[in-house]
Amino acid sequence: MVDASNLIDNVFLRQYELKVGSEMATLEYSQQERKIFLTKLNIPEVLNTDQFLEDFLKVILEDIIEKNISVVPTSPPVAKFIRKNRRYRKMLPVGIRI
Repeated sequence: MVDASNLIDNVFLRQYELKVGSEMATLEYSQQERKIFLTKLNIPEVLNTDQFLEDFLKVILEDIIEKNISVVPTSPPVAKFIRKNRRYRKMLPVGIRI
């Protein structure tokens, strides 16, 4: 289980970061107006499980929901996750379908 309190939105590097032990998972993004483009997912081999990926993305998307920003998933794993979890589809901007 991923602890949401450990998630860092590193605005300077434009990435979400989550440190687990000595490893760090990141999701790079680009933000334009009221849209955030989730571009590149980096998960260390040690943490690379389906459950970790799902928990990591849920924590990030919940943070984005709080900021009231639309999501454009350009990273295939993120798009696959949103496609699978209908709850997050409402975050897509008008006209974007995955």
